[in-house]
Order: sequence, then structure tokens, then C-alpha cells
Amino acid sequence: MPITLTLTRPDDWHLHLRDGELLRRVVHDSARRFARAIIMPNLPVPVTTTELARHYRERILAAVPAECDFQPLMTLYLTDETSPAEIAAAQASGIIQGVKWYPAGATTNSQFGVSDVTRCHPALAAMESLGMPLLIHAETTDSRVDVFDCEAVFLDRQLVPVLRRFPGLRVVIEHVTTAQAVQFVRDASPHVGATITVHHLLLNRNALFEGGLRPHHYCRPVLKREQHRQAVLEAAISGHPRFFAGTDSAPHLRRDKESACGCAGIYTAHAALELYAEVFEQGSALERLEGFVSFHGPDFYGLPRNSTQITLEKEPWIVPNSILVGDDHLIPFRAGETVQWRLVD
Repeated sequence: MPITLTLTRPDDWHLHLRDGELLRRVVHDSARRFARAIIMPNLPVPVTTTELARHYRERILAAVPAECDFQPLMTLYLTDETSPAEIAAAQASGIIQGVKWYPAGATTNSQFGVSDVTRCHPALAAMESLGMPLLIHAETTDSRVDVFDCEAVFLDRQLVPVLRRFPGLRVVIEHVTTAQAVQFVRDASPHVGATITVHHLLLNRNALFEGGLRPHHYCRPVLKREQHRQAVLEAAISGHPRFFAGTDSAPHLRRDKESACGCAGIYTAHAALELYAEVFEQGSALERLEGFVSFHGPDFYGLPRNSTQITLEKEPWIVPNSILVGDDHLIPFRAGETVQWRLVD
């Protein structure tokens, strides 16, 4: 008899779907596995208003296969000019679950992001009052800071002052990658949670250089030392309720990854749930997987847990070497390699 694992259908609390042809190809992978996903707003024309979020949501829903029941949870892109009125409109819309703080220049399409967080204080005050979560790409863009220290420095220099000024603000530190970030969340108030990606659970920074430069392992925040991977792994499998799954699956076409200035992002949506299961099995914590992928996220966001289920089977399969998208390809995580668990349709 095959070994199976049945879970309450999970959610992805940090997902990039992009737009256009790429959106139409990748949304199926997420919709097969997850009931809901927090959709990142960093399109080339960023999703800065409720109206833009509404239109983007419509494009996503139009691309979801008919056989999939998938709900995109929209976010707004925070800028220095975001107004309290826009925050109120987002809250009233019923479709927007958070506002994303990208430090200007930190990652893909972040050039429109926050340059001076003090200019965002009116918007943050409105968010605190309304209970709207602030989702943070927690990396400093100070060029004097070593790239491997950007997360820890951001928390100390930028997030701590914000939390002191707005102690009731609900915050999600996205894709935590360091022991310092894990401890920060553990020590913080119940208003602070964190997402953890599957690639930061599986890889340390050596993976960037195995056999040569590996552009498809380049992401932001960058992969860290093994001691940090271990700290993040321990947080994920610990059962702590304020750590939850957010894949940060971030598709880029091959030509944009394998270039003189390659884009940051790893595409994991095609096997994210299966790989989380692999991680938890390796950590002898399969009994805590459901909490991490299915319960902690909705509990933190104040949303109901899903009522349907999904089943995984312990059956190895090989990830395709590439995925055709238009006239180019998308290189998935673990391309040409084996994943130990398979989704049962």
C-alpha cells in the first residue's frame, strides 16, 4: 500500500503570479495545490490602488482553470504617497488582505517602493486602526551593508522603529532567512508573523555555486549560511503558530534569469506542497505539516480555515527540465531532479 498524507487544503501566503502569458501558465500550478494565495503587487506597473487590484484579480480569475477552486487574496503596493483614504478603500473592498512594503530597489519591480518610511506613517496609522496587515520585504537597500546582512540590518534599523510607533500594526515579515529574523518573530508581539519559503528550507548559499554559478538559485533575500537555514528549518517544523507557508514562488523566463544581470526569483509552485512535505519528513515532523501549510496562516490573517482536503502520496517523480512559455522557457526548481512526494489529483 502506498503511503499517503491527507491535509486540510493549504494556502500560499506569498505568491508571485506575474501577468499576461506567464500568469496564464503558472496559475494552474498554484491553483492545483492551494485554495488561496496572497498575490504580490510588484508588476511592472505596480498595483498601488484598489481599482488596479480589482482589475488584476479579474485577470487572475480568468486564467484559473475551470476545474480549480482558487481564491486570489490581493495586496496593494506601498509607496511614499499611499494615502489613508486608499487604505480605507482597500479595507472596504473585501478583496485586499494586506499592503506590501518593498524598500525601493530591493528586488524585482521595487523601484517604485518606499524610499522614506516616515512618509508612509499616515498610511501605516490607518492600517493599524483598520487591522490591515503590513507585509514586508525585509531587506535594507543601504549599499554599505553586506548583502548577506541586509535582512538583519533592516529589522534593527527600520522595522523596530515602525513597531514602536505603531505597536498595534499587524506585520508579516516575508520569507525570513536568518536566525536573527526567526528570533525577532519569536520575541515579538502576537501581531507579528512570518512566512517561510520551501527553497530557503532546502538550500543554503553554497547552492548558488555548485558546479558553477547557478542563476536559477538566485533569489532575494539571497540564500544564507547553513546555520541560518537550520534556524529557519527549526522554526518551520516547530509548530510555532506565527510561522507559516509562503512559497515566494517567483517565475522569470529563462532569458531573464540567464543574463548579464539576472532576475531574482525561484519558481517553486509546480511542487511547493510536495517539497514542504519532503522537508517536514526529513525533520521527523510530518504531523506538524498541516499546521504550517493549512492552519497558521489563516489563523494569523483572521480568515476561516479551508474545509476541503488534499492528498499527497509518497511516490518519487522527476521535475521537467523546463516549462514552455511562449517562445521561451521557465526553469522550475529541482529541474530534472527527483521530488519524493506526489500530489494525488
